[in-house]
Amino acid sequence: MLHIAIVEDEERYAAELEEFVRRYGEETKRQIKVTQYQDGEDLVEDYKGGFDILLMDIQMQFMDGMTAAEKIRERDQEVQIIFITNRNDYAIRGYEVDALDYVLKPVSYYIFAKKLDKAVSRMESREESVLTISTKTGLRRIRTTDLYYVESEGHNLIYHTKKGDFVTRERMGDAEKLLSDKGFFRSNKCYLVNLQHVEGIVDGCCEIGGEKLLISRARRNEFMTALTRQISD
Repeated sequence: MLHIAIVEDEERYAAELEEFVRRYGEETKRQIKVTQYQDGEDLVEDYKGGFDILLMDIQMQFMDGMTAAEKIRERDQEVQIIFITNRNDYAIRGYEVDALDYVLKPVSYYIFAKKLDKAVSRMESREESVLTISTKTGLRRIRTTDLYYVESEGHNLIYHTKKGDFVTRERMGDAEKLLSDKGFFRSNKCYLVNLQHVEGIVDGCCEIGGEKLLISRARRNEFMTALTRQISD
């Protein structure tokens, strides 16, 4: 299901956009959930992620769309942003916040549908699987293909990725439920390993991301079976 946020302070445009989204969902046979906000400030105030696409008016009373987008980008690098505006000179500024595109008012359904197609295509190209974690600095979306392994440390989990390490307050059991069907396997109670990134097995450890992670005796046979299956697939 797609989750789209409409951020628009003019009721007639907000209603029109919601109708266009509904029509697009019917035509493309997609399930779409819509959430409306009347101002950028409302969206940013309690932003927890979970949106796939933001349809954002640029000119709003309390917090304009560009400022809201800048604040959203500090927390969420993956959500697709499409600006709704009556001025095409905002297009260049949109690149500063990695906006996908913009739609000029009055909005044409044909053009609008093309923009949504573009957003959905970009999402599907990234669809290998993305999980969202909450860190001290905000929300972070991590592609599972970029994740080497998850490490348990006290009451925290450390996600070791190609783009660095990210710490969140979660339980290993919760991470294992999310990732076990995506090619991840516990090498011991402290490590949940992405089998795609295992470079070798040496001295009872798996080599991954430049590190050697211990494989416990209790899990060794199951781990090797899972690794063999992963390689053969």
